[in-house]
Amino acid sequence: MTHHFRDSNRTNISSANAVNVLAPQAAVRTPGLGTPRAAVGGSQERNPFATMATDRHVSLTNRCGESKSPYVRSHADNPTAWQLWSPETLELAKQTNRLLFVSIGYSACHWCHVMAHESFDDPRIAQLLNEHFIPIKIDREERPDIDRQYMDFLQATSGGGGWPLNVFVTPELEPIFGGTYWPGPKSERAQGGGTNFEQILMKVAKMWKEQEQRIRDSGKQITAQLKEFAQEGTLADEERSDGEDGLELDLLEEAYQHYNGRFDNKYGGFGGAPKFPTPVHLKALLRFGAHNQAVRDTVGDDEVAHAQHMAVKTLEYMAKGGIKDQIGHGFARYSVTRDWSLPHFEKMLYDNAQLLPLYLDAYLLTKSELFLETVHDVATYMTTKPMQSELGGINASEDADSAPSAIDHHKREGAYYVWTLDEFKEVLTEEEAKLCAKYWNVQPDGNVDRRFDHQGELVGKNTLCVQYEPAKLAKEVSMSEADVKRIIQDGRQKLLAYREKSRPPPSLDDKIVTAWNGLAVGGLARASAALSSSAPDQSRAYLEGAEKAADCIKQHLFDEQSATLRRVYREGPGETQGFADDYAFLVSGLLDLYEATFDSKWLEFADRLQQTQIKLFWDEHNHAFFSTPANQADILVRTKDGMDNAEPSTNGVSAQNLFRLGSLLNDEKYESMGKQTVKAFEVEIGQHPGLFSGILSSVVALKLGMKGLMVVGEGEAAEAALKKARESVRPNYTVLRVGGGANSDWIKSRNELLKDLDGSRQMVQLCEGGVCRLLELKDVEGLFSTEAAS
Repeated sequence: MTHHFRDSNRTNISSANAVNVLAPQAAVRTPGLGTPRAAVGGSQERNPFATMATDRHVSLTNRCGESKSPYVRSHADNPTAWQLWSPETLELAKQTNRLLFVSIGYSACHWCHVMAHESFDDPRIAQLLNEHFIPIKIDREERPDIDRQYMDFLQATSGGGGWPLNVFVTPELEPIFGGTYWPGPKSERAQGGGTNFEQILMKVAKMWKEQEQRIRDSGKQITAQLKEFAQEGTLADEERSDGEDGLELDLLEEAYQHYNGRFDNKYGGFGGAPKFPTPVHLKALLRFGAHNQAVRDTVGDDEVAHAQHMAVKTLEYMAKGGIKDQIGHGFARYSVTRDWSLPHFEKMLYDNAQLLPLYLDAYLLTKSELFLETVHDVATYMTTKPMQSELGGINASEDADSAPSAIDHHKREGAYYVWTLDEFKEVLTEEEAKLCAKYWNVQPDGNVDRRFDHQGELVGKNTLCVQYEPAKLAKEVSMSEADVKRIIQDGRQKLLAYREKSRPPPSLDDKIVTAWNGLAVGGLARASAALSSSAPDQSRAYLEGAEKAADCIKQHLFDEQSATLRRVYREGPGETQGFADDYAFLVSGLLDLYEATFDSKWLEFADRLQQTQIKLFWDEHNHAFFSTPANQADILVRTKDGMDNAEPSTNGVSAQNLFRLGSLLNDEKYESMGKQTVKAFEVEIGQHPGLFSGILSSVVALKLGMKGLMVVGEGEAAEAALKKARESVRPNYTVLRVGGGANSDWIKSRNELLKDLDGSRQMVQLCEGGVCRLLELKDVEGLFSTEAAS
């Protein structure tokens, strides 16, 4: 299976005039793909370089055991003498004039494990790496900035990307050649005549020895072009006069057309295999109809309806597909197949954290029982073991690979999740086995297409995919629908108990990543608020999970004196300072948590973080936020993140944060910076609006403004307004509360319009464009409808 894809819509830049280090050999091809992977174009107690000679020779030892990253540590026993990305290592490359071999991956990455076994454990490969290069192992989740710059390079020069990401880099950090998975010398995939990793190492080492200047020139050319590519968010339209912009609501219609043209009418989703959930884009499509009438008029009523249809159909197929853990909880990373049936089995927090509020939106708009069940499923996944840690933070991921049984030590992809029909018959009663096998399409010889099982690990196995609506299945087997549901639920519980007892669980990456926890806090807070009336027990559990995660970040990854964040916690806070997305995603989550609790301590925390984000990452000249701080010395290119990928774009989230904070705090500076952030990407959004889904809601806010609901005191109208707000999809609305048991002292001191409110008298007020109007009980029902908002 090809599991190394990066689900990116990033536009490729033209290939640089780079050296083809594989010429005249054939370009490397990755299994199942036709795209060539050849690129054309804290101090320690001991001194790890004490044995360094005066020439290029140096005796290296494996330093992975010094890292806190589970991924990096998993390579500690490799004969490859991995180094850590540090000032000492980078200086060593310069002193020895060696190329760096930078290998980037993450714990849950299946093909990272394959390459480690085939190559990095191989003595011959280790010898080549140790003698000719400075090999560096990096966890992409700890250093997304390094991953980003070299992934941009790989995509620009090969048209594809993914993990493991392997790049050869000059001592000045300029990339010259890269790829994803390369087969080891003894791999079956290397026997078909293609280039293997050993050949690549020998070729690169030879060219560096014989043509160093040519290689250096190539690296400089590539780096120059990467810097041009990094101009995203800095291309102002110089022909426009001050105050004008080219951002119009028509961009939403153009974005709709982009996704309509790529929509898979049969199975949902966009494009063919592999197929990714793309939560940011589905969220935008789902919410087109939740904006006001001006947006509906621009996009078109039929188009708005079809946008919601595309999102709903995709979410239905995902919830019923193999990408969803039908026995346990949560979603896998992506589907290898077009029909969502065969997942890549790793589970990532950032996916599930985004899918939770997405399914919540879908439920609130459709009242689908399937979507409500999925909301509870994902929220439960994030608030229970193994995902929610003892500290309260939520762990990063679960591996794709695991041992099939306690006595089998050879890990296989998906072993924890796939089933045979014989296992169904062993675990379940005859009636349960027959019905559940029919429901989930469990076949005697397995249901995995051999074409997608490149390693033969899934022969005879079944992924579980819902094939029937309970009512249809009940009719087919001549049973009541209630009995069918009961039997399936009983079967699910028995299979889950068997799985937990008999199968070793996948490895857990127990890093607590600040940005991803921010996403999770927001999703859990919204789910808690929306379900507080209909499911109070679950609601309390989800809110408790959100508050634990927020408290964990504040206690363990936030420096009170400097008001700065760290990126990762594991065995203590990591050395890496927070990036712009850590601030943006956490601020967003805290705003959702405030609106779920109306405890202004969360709003105060968000305000402090927003000010730090501005201080460290704001571009005073061209506006918007850089991904990295200005003083960071170990990256080539300082980029701005505007396009959405597996995670929402930093600037898309930041713009929305600024608009929300501006509305809640009556802060014109925040509102102005929100507008400036959106306008910074005017040229790029105009060219490819479908790639900027996350920022489209802020385009609407820019053109039509934000709306603020203020609820003061207690009473029938106040409670009705709060219930309506919690149970509605309401883009570009904020809700604040004074009195009524809310902890509102801080917000009253921060927002001068609230300072004289004592909170004792009931008042519901809707503010828009500087004008506020009082609402009575009869007005509340129309809140958040497109007609009321227009």
